[in-house]
Amino acid sequence: MATLSFNPTRIRTPGGLHLCKPKPRSLPFPQSIKTAKRFSADFRINQQLLRRFRSNSVSESSISVPDEVEVAVDEDEDEDEAEDDPTLELAYLDSETDPESITEWELDFCSRPILDIRGKKVWELVACDNSLSLQYTKYFPNNVINSITLRDAISSITEELGVPLPEKIRFFRSQMQTIITKACTELGVKPIPSKRCLSLLLWLEERYETVYTRHPGFQKGSKPLLALDNPFPMELPDNLFGERWAFVQLPFSAVQEEVSNLNASFMFGSSLDLDLLGIEIDDNTMIPGLSVASSRAQPLAAWINGMEVYSVEADTSRACLILSVGISTRYVYATYKKNPVTTAEAEAWEAAKKACGGLHFLAIQDDLDSEDCVGFWLLLDLPPPPV
Repeated sequence: MATLSFNPTRIRTPGGLHLCKPKPRSLPFPQSIKTAKRFSADFRINQQLLRRFRSNSVSESSISVPDEVEVAVDEDEDEDEAEDDPTLELAYLDSETDPESITEWELDFCSRPILDIRGKKVWELVACDNSLSLQYTKYFPNNVINSITLRDAISSITEELGVPLPEKIRFFRSQMQTIITKACTELGVKPIPSKRCLSLLLWLEERYETVYTRHPGFQKGSKPLLALDNPFPMELPDNLFGERWAFVQLPFSAVQEEVSNLNASFMFGSSLDLDLLGIEIDDNTMIPGLSVASSRAQPLAAWINGMEVYSVEADTSRACLILSVGISTRYVYATYKKNPVTTAEAEAWEAAKKACGGLHFLAIQDDLDSEDCVGFWLLLDLPPPPV
C-alpha cells in the first residue's frame, strides 16, 4: 500500500506516456474512457507483507525443547498461536531492512470497537512505514490518552525495535492533530497531517477483519469515535489556479513507467508502491486522470508538491472538481457549465476511477497540447477505514 522532486519530463507517444490531447471545448473528455474494457483490481493489502508476528510477551529464549526437529515444530506452533491471538500486540521489523533507511512513519492513535474489563473503549497505537517493514501496535486504556503517553510510546518503538526516530510521521485524523503534533514536536519529529497514509489505511482495514472483530471485547455495530472529516470545499487559493484543464487517460503500463521514472526525471510529483498495495490491473487498462495547464506550470507544480495531495473528485451536483489535500482540506479546483453532456462526462470519469478502485492521477503541464509534463501525482481515493 506510499514520494517527490524538478524539470519537465518528456511525455511520449504511443509507446510511452500519452496524455490525450483534448479538443478545444470547455470540458474535453476522451470518448474511449467511456468504453474502456472491464478489468479487475485487488486493492487489499499485500498478504505477503503481513509477516508472522511474535507477541511482545513471548520470549524465544524461554522456549526449551529436546531436539532440533521439535524446535522447528514448536516455533511454528508458537508463531501460529501469536498470529491467531487478537489480544496480542505486535512489534516487528523486517530483518532484511536497514533501520536507518526508515525515515518516515505512518501513525494512528484512536479508539477501537473493543471494550476493556471496565466497559470502556480500548485505544490503540498503530505505526508502520510505507513498505510495512516496520509494524507496531499497542493497546491503551482510555484514561491515559494524551501527548505524553503518545510521546513515550513512540520512543518505546525505537527502543524495542532498535530503529532511530523518524524524520516525519504522517497521520490522518484531524481530531488527534493537537496530541500527535505535540508528541512529535517534543521528540524533534516533523508531524505531517495527510491522508496519503495508504499503507496504514489498508492495514487498519485488514486489522478490522482479522483482529478487532475476533477480539473478545469486540462491539459489533460500534461506530468510529473519531470519524474522518469531509468538510464543504473552500475557494481555491490564487497560487493554485490553472488556466485550462481536461479529463485524460493513460494505459496502466504507461502509468507504471511514469511512476518508475518519477524520481529519476527530476519532476514534481508523488508515486505509490503499486506492488505493495497489491494492485493487479491489466497493462492496457486506461487509468483516468486530470491534466491542468498553466503558463506558470513550474511554480504551480511546486505549490501542489508541498500539499500532500490525496484525490481529485468530480462533483456533478455542484458542477465542479474538488481537490483534497492534507487531512480534511478540500478546494473547488475547477468548475464547468452544467448540462446533460458535461454531467455525463464527469459521471463517466468518476465511474472509471471507481472501476480502478480509486486509482487516478493529476498531471500539470505548460499547455494541454504539449507532450511535456511538469508534475505527476499518482492518487488512490480510498474509503475511510472502518475504525
